[in-house]
Amino acid sequence: MQNVKEIEELIKIISKLPGLGPKSAKRIVLKLINNKDEIIKPMTKALADFYKNIVRCKICGISKSVSFECSYTNCQVLDKKYDKICVVENISDQWSIESSSIYSGYYHILGGNISSVGQNKDNLLLDSLLERVKRGKIEEVILATSATVEGQTTAYYIQESLKKTNVKVTRLAQGLPVGGEIENLDDGTLFSAFKNRLNLNSNSD
Repeated sequence: MQNVKEIEELIKIISKLPGLGPKSAKRIVLKLINNKDEIIKPMTKALADFYKNIVRCKICGISKSVSFECSYTNCQVLDKKYDKICVVENISDQWSIESSSIYSGYYHILGGNISSVGQNKDNLLLDSLLERVKRGKIEEVILATSATVEGQTTAYYIQESLKKTNVKVTRLAQGLPVGGEIENLDDGTLFSAFKNRLNLNSNSD
């Protein structure tokens, strides 16, 4: 392949995407080269619009349009009101649960977990979760963090933070393997985990 700076740079960027390496990136770039008008032109506009208009909600963590005004009582573009919040670590977890059609309710995307190295909890939208529960007439908070040590630590911290509220706190149960990531679970496993979720309030002092 010719040593063209623009091509090499594009291959380098594409190879950083999940599941793609240099060989896959080269195949994608070759496809783009041969379909500049059909793919590159609309893709360039779509990426520019995405970069300009899509942001992370500072209240619930979902990806939203800048044109939508967030509030603690109406933070998502949903016609129906819910009394449940499902707390997940990342947007990929939200998408996995949504695609399974197992759960209907609000989401709260932390943006990570409280790692063993002490990640800044302010970046995880933990305070805004508490405010959503207080202001939004929420009856249940479902902790759908991963079954890793970090995920369990995060779930425990949230459980403790919600003790002074009257909200029911549950956690995904059977079917969720130790060390498992939500985004990697199949629909059957997710269904079992949601259906058999544990009530954590009974363990409160």
